Amino acid sequence: MKILILGAGRVGSSLASTLSKQEYEVSIVDLNKDKLLKLQEDYDLATEIGHASHPITLERAGADENTILIAVTNSDECNITSCQIAKSKFNVKKTICRLSDSSYLESLEAFGKNNIDIAIGPENEVTEHLVDLIKHPGAEQIESFANGLIKVVSVKAKKDGMLVNRELKSIKSDIPDTDTYVPAIYRKGKPLIPDGKTIIKENDEIYFLAAENDIDGVVQEMRLQDTSLSRIMIIGGGKIGFSLAKSLEDDYKIKIIDPDGDRCEALSRQLNRTIVLKGEGSDEELLRSENIENIDIFCALTNDDETNIMAAFLAKKLGAKKTIIIVNNYTYINILPKNFVDIALSPQRLTVSMVLQHLAKGDVPREVIFKMQSGAEAIEGIIHKNKFTEGFFDKPISELPLPESCVIASVIRGEEVFMHSKDLLLKPNDRIIVFILGKFAIKNSHDSLMFKSLGL
Repeated sequence: MKILILGAGRVGSSLASTLSKQEYEVSIVDLNKDKLLKLQEDYDLATEIGHASHPITLERAGADENTILIAVTNSDECNITSCQIAKSKFNVKKTICRLSDSSYLESLEAFGKNNIDIAIGPENEVTEHLVDLIKHPGAEQIESFANGLIKVVSVKAKKDGMLVNRELKSIKSDIPDTDTYVPAIYRKGKPLIPDGKTIIKENDEIYFLAAENDIDGVVQEMRLQDTSLSRIMIIGGGKIGFSLAKSLEDDYKIKIIDPDGDRCEALSRQLNRTIVLKGEGSDEELLRSENIENIDIFCALTNDDETNIMAAFLAKKLGAKKTIIIVNNYTYINILPKNFVDIALSPQRLTVSMVLQHLAKGDVPREVIFKMQSGAEAIEGIIHKNKFTEGFFDKPISELPLPESCVIASVIRGEEVFMHSKDLLLKPNDRIIVFILGKFAIKNSHDSLMFKSLGL
């Protein structure tokens, strides 16, 4: 399949890196020659220097009826125009368009029927993740599967957790009415698939599955969490900061700080219970005057990574209990000191996951990357009865042909969720959630019979 990526920024480059390692014929367009040369040196792909929305550029890049076009430049208008031209002039197979402004997402029909097949709004996705993380303060990452029936959650084990230094199977006696499963643990950066006898250790990064209402109970096993949080300070009154305040202001006491006076006036008109302040997130005097030491969650959500990082450092130093930031440069994620930044959320990771989800050829409603560098991800797929799968049914999931470092974490049958067990039998049209621990496993998984049955 031919993939044409427009824009070699962080998202475009990440997509090019990921897709070029799979069975895709990848081309990427950008005006920056140096970026394209670097990508061409590192990966098996074609490049084209030019403006993404110019017909001649799209023609030189090979746009045709067998092409899936992914428009992820930094300009919404360029992305929209590119999709319109690609559909009308080159009749491309599918267009995927990143749109930062939610008003565009609400007006897709204005850009022509079927010109934009799939529109993705990373800002909306980021806001939803932030809301989840604030409502479940002990979790570090939360992703929904099976239309929200089940969540995959990441939590860092702390010495005060009830299960720390005990066998994993003890969780059944601690919380007998909770249905959960742990498909993976990262210990000192290395993945392992645990069993009931695995001892949970401090600083283990644990991934578990549970229903929404059970998340806090499982997190409490891994670390103590304060569920009485009420005071939130947001730095940055842009799209994400505003959306977050709007979503939470009825349930939390919120202050939002932005340096632009006009923006502050607009925020004051549009928000009902949020206190709006004009200033900089790195202004120590301002933070002290607003009692930063009483803030439960400090969110730095500006468009500038360095501003977010420094504001979080200062807030923690002055006494804020927890800091959450967004970082557009994913390389920062792994070098940020955890004693200053509790959670760093990457719009880049979320966008790449959203695009990959829409590229799946078979019945794959959800595909989420958890760790971009190691390649860990979870895939939700529907198993239909066909020549690949006819030998799978009425057999235990533990006997299914999956590569090492892959595990079926859950089976969803209708509205009923079954957590992994060795005796669980697979039935036609079951949804499965497969957890894949690393890049090598991902490469092998796409060659496996089980994944071919999903169309991967």
